[in-house]
Amino acid sequence: MLFENAVVGLVQLVVAIVLAVMALYIGFWTLARIMSSINMEQELAKGNAAVGIIVAVVFIAIAIVVESGIRGLSAGIGKALGVGLLSIDGIIAIGLSIFQLVIGIALAVAAIYLALNILDKLTKGVEEFEELKKGNVAVALEMAGVIIAVAVIIQSGVLGITAALA
Repeated sequence: MLFENAVVGLVQLVVAIVLAVMALYIGFWTLARIMSSINMEQELAKGNAAVGIIVAVVFIAIAIVVESGIRGLSAGIGKALGVGLLSIDGIIAIGLSIFQLVIGIALAVAAIYLALNILDKLTKGVEEFEELKKGNVAVALEMAGVIIAVAVIIQSGVLGITAALA
């Protein structure tokens, strides 16, 4: 039983790493589309701290949501072990937990995209993306707060899905 738990834990770790890397890649790609007026890689190479803050906070936000999805994956695998890993119920439990994680990643990316666009519309007197280009750290921190707030709210939703599936 100890060996089986260790193998399951290792599988969970590998799946978590793969999905986390995918989520971070998707998040960076989406951020590049949102901030299409800014060449993020060039700005980072120049040392633009404002752009660096936004990139870092998007990664943190995605990690917050992915972590809650990984908890769901762990719960799904635990449930599958209880009913039989290769049983129909076990396969369904694992499938649902992976689906939950993918939905969590998609919701995180979509919510960040939506939040930044709404923020841009709400702050008519401030062109956030232009200010980021100039290195305006105050605007970056404002945007970072919105992104983190959205991630925490999305995390609660993903945890709610986890509770429903458990």
